[in-house]
Amino acid sequence: MARYKINVEYDGTNLIGWQENADGASVQSLLQDAIFRFCGEHVVVYSAGRTDAGVHAISMVVHFDLESEKEPETIMRAMNFYLINEPVSVLSCEKVSDDFHARFSCTQRHYKYIVLNRGAPVVLQKNRVWWVPQRLDVEKMKYAAQKLIGKHDFTSFRAAQCQAKSPIKTLDSATITQNGDEIIFEFSARSFLHHQVRNMVGTLVEIGMGKDLDIDKIFDAKNRSAAGINAPASGLYFVRADYATDAD
Repeated sequence: MARYKINVEYDGTNLIGWQENADGASVQSLLQDAIFRFCGEHVVVYSAGRTDAGVHAISMVVHFDLESEKEPETIMRAMNFYLINEPVSVLSCEKVSDDFHARFSCTQRHYKYIVLNRGAPVVLQKNRVWWVPQRLDVEKMKYAAQKLIGKHDFTSFRAAQCQAKSPIKTLDSATITQNGDEIIFEFSARSFLHHQVRNMVGTLVEIGMGKDLDIDKIFDAKNRSAAGINAPASGLYFVRADYATDAD
């Protein structure tokens, strides 16, 4: 038995998300199918994050076990051969220790969200950004974003179907930068609640539009209806996952 860690990028536009189920193609099902097709082993692959339908990944960390040990380069090339017509690509592969876990060994997760803030509709970046035609006040959004940092009860920013045991999370960083018409939101934390990033972005964008929303009051309300809208999945990217050591 050998354990392997891979880094994967994917376009989530036409996928049902990370989690395998009967509703359609998922990142998990495509990876598991590629592994089976090249080595005949039925495995379960585990990821650092469980993204929703329409969400993308720049470098998602995944691990799985194989009964027969193989060269990491062979695994990467074989998986990509069977994924060639799918919106998923294996960027790297390495053998890791048996106690490594893509989800539970992760010490930090990083997401970014891209808003295209211009009057003209989206063409080239369709399904990869949130198009907001109304001009946004970036400075207002930056000020509000700083209030999100730290340990808080994020009940107002979690999805109704969120299964996390506690709404208490610590957001380590929240930054907003502008590059031409693109406004990029970046968030880092050990873990996030379901829809937390999209709900934070939706709230910040509404603040940028001039809506009277106060982050402190939203936290105090502990009610999803107190925060802003849930930003579309299309603009969200899982950027990377951090681990305690390079060996992990």
